Amino acid sequence: MAQPLVRDVAEEIAKINGVCVRPVALGRLDTITGKSEIVDVPCGATMESKCPPCAKRNRQLRMAQCREGWHLDHEPVITRDEPTDEQRWLVEFRADIQAQRDAAEKAGDDTADHDAILAGLDTEINESGMRGSVLGRTAAKRNRSTRRRQDAPDLPKRKMANSTLGRTFTGSDGKTYRPSLFVTLTLPSYGKVRNGIPIDPDTYDYRRAARDALHFSKLVDRFVQNLRRVAGYDVQYFASVEPQKRLAPHLHMAIRGTLPRAEIKQIAAATYHQVWWPSTDHVAFDGDHLPVWDEDAGYLDPTTGEVLPTWDEALDTLDQDDEAEPLHVIRFGAQVDVQGVLAGTPDADQCIRYLSKYLTKSLGESLDGQAHQQHAARFVAALRYEPCSPTCPNWLRYGVQPKGAKRGCLLASAVPRPTSLTTSATPVAACWSPASGRNKTLAEHKQDRRTWVLEALGQPDEPVDVRRYVWRPVKAGDPDLDPLGVRLLRSVAKRNLWRAHLRELEARASGQDLSAIPEAA
Repeated sequence: MAQPLVRDVAEEIAKINGVCVRPVALGRLDTITGKSEIVDVPCGATMESKCPPCAKRNRQLRMAQCREGWHLDHEPVITRDEPTDEQRWLVEFRADIQAQRDAAEKAGDDTADHDAILAGLDTEINESGMRGSVLGRTAAKRNRSTRRRQDAPDLPKRKMANSTLGRTFTGSDGKTYRPSLFVTLTLPSYGKVRNGIPIDPDTYDYRRAARDALHFSKLVDRFVQNLRRVAGYDVQYFASVEPQKRLAPHLHMAIRGTLPRAEIKQIAAATYHQVWWPSTDHVAFDGDHLPVWDEDAGYLDPTTGEVLPTWDEALDTLDQDDEAEPLHVIRFGAQVDVQGVLAGTPDADQCIRYLSKYLTKSLGESLDGQAHQQHAARFVAALRYEPCSPTCPNWLRYGVQPKGAKRGCLLASAVPRPTSLTTSATPVAACWSPASGRNKTLAEHKQDRRTWVLEALGQPDEPVDVRRYVWRPVKAGDPDLDPLGVRLLRSVAKRNLWRAHLRELEARASGQDLSAIPEAA
């Protein structure tokens, strides 16, 4: 019984050699040659607990993305590719379907089938290698007063320059330096803690802490907006959000260019985000007194039969109330750490490792011991009955139909439904913005790696005709599907052959260092 299982050993060997341990088996039919085979596709997991090799590759790719985009001395202009014949055909075909849909709507006919086809075409257009949408903004943006709160300091505003690069400085040695920043921002205190655990849980402000965690991403967006206004150029950044021991999310941000430390701290102090949601002060429905569903009108008050206001109607009422206050206001804490970093220094490498350290970890892995688990449970309990998003069913508790309401919405008071904080507290990354076309996307970094490997192997990097192959999922009981252990060892052998070939080619090239081969290749 103490002997290791062969399959466990196979998985361990796969992990050591960087082979996905949860491959997705897909059947591939070549429509030109007629050849049919089963191909193992890597699962692409980003969490180490699911697939360590795939998570490691994703982490290394993020590290490369951060390193290449951080300390630039030129504008990273990328020339867009010319559209392929397939992309042109998809857009033209969508135009024909749109015309048919418009004609049907004008004639008063049902357009559901056309809408379904258009939705599928939009997905296919993006999957073919095009970004954006032909639809543009489909819904009017809800605007609120942009007047700053009286309890928030004003910020200086510089004229915007069409640049993503920071300032340069000339040192005493005559050299020109272009430093960048590494900034860490935290949330305020909710009570005294020791080793991440509140000293007095009864006085710890769990409700505020949980709300701050839910809306932290919006606060980060506000900080970046203010940062760009003050800096006067299109500041680019690579950031990761991770939970502290007390489970409050905090932000690590690599910023291209530099600003004075005093200005960064001033921006953090002046940044806030107001959550303009309907009030949750009054409980309208609870226990056995719950709203009832009507197929035509939506949810009704079971006593009066009145239709509950929809999410948009509730926000319209809130907009019309000049005395209304936001449901929640989130701000950063006083602790702001700002470090200047130069390219190619040990400090830069250490910051990049720190940024990506938790990208493959889940929130549950940071819960060390029973005390931390109880601390996390109190976060959940603090917002169990409070809505966590516009679509949350708990809005029914306060007399509002959630956004996109449908039959079967259940209140947390009726069925235990813990509020999830993982969407805000799980480590995530935001990267150099590709919106202006100036920065590489993650897919483009992957393509660079692929091109490097193909060039090293002497293979042409030719585009693949996606219509040449027909793919199908392979079920676990398929007689042609080999056992997982066999497939893993086959992938290990194939990967070792590739490595041997790469190193043989590299050894023939004069002056090339073995360390130049990317680990994630």
